[in-house]
Amino acid sequence: MERSTGTETVPRTTGGAPPSQTLSRGIRVLEILADTAGAMTIAELAGALGVHRSIAYRIIRTLEDHGLVLKDSAGGFRIGPGMATLARGVSRDLQSAALPELTALAAELRMTAFIAVWDRRHCITLVAVEPPHGEGTIVQRPGSRHRFDAGAPGIAIQAALGEAQWGQLAPGELFREEARAAAATGYAVSHDEVIPGVSSVAAPILVPGHLPAALAVVYVRSDLDEAGLGRQVARTACAVETLL
Repeated sequence: MERSTGTETVPRTTGGAPPSQTLSRGIRVLEILADTAGAMTIAELAGALGVHRSIAYRIIRTLEDHGLVLKDSAGGFRIGPGMATLARGVSRDLQSAALPELTALAAELRMTAFIAVWDRRHCITLVAVEPPHGEGTIVQRPGSRHRFDAGAPGIAIQAALGEAQWGQLAPGELFREEARAAAATGYAVSHDEVIPGVSSVAAPILVPGHLPAALAVVYVRSDLDEAGLGRQVARTACAVETLL
């Protein structure tokens, strides 16, 4: 069911009650800013939302009041420090358990290591560690997202859930053939799916009461022993699971 608001069509929730359009727009602003490397102007945000500048301005002012958006000296808007406070509460136990393991893995492999969690159609980076003196490494920032059907973390999570459970959690969403292979090896590998020339290896972290997640490393493709790398990532993922 949908209801018309004159300029937009807003889907109803499954319970029949319409969602809050203002809240939805505010969340969308945060998603847009989180996916943008630089600052954005009011005009740019209004264009991305498809609304008048006055509406975008009211949304931004509210988010500013809560510290979720910050205005820089040039008048552009960025994600604010309040988002970091909120992010610390997301899977707090998983972040605490993973951080020392990620730090050790990043230092040993000289690659960025991170935890990604499943969020409907996306994988979202929860926490990431870059290697010390990591010139030339790929940066993976917390809060960054990519489509679930691209990249090793999504494959690894599907592999751990299995096709039947995935069908229940995400009806209509493709179960990738690569997930079947990853279920046999315990890790997933992807090349050029999220960023051209960049590869990732991931292993699932599946603990009752926690979001489906994967521990992964990301690197520029080379002549690495990816089977050995996959086994090492899988061992680290298992170490994190035992701490939860």
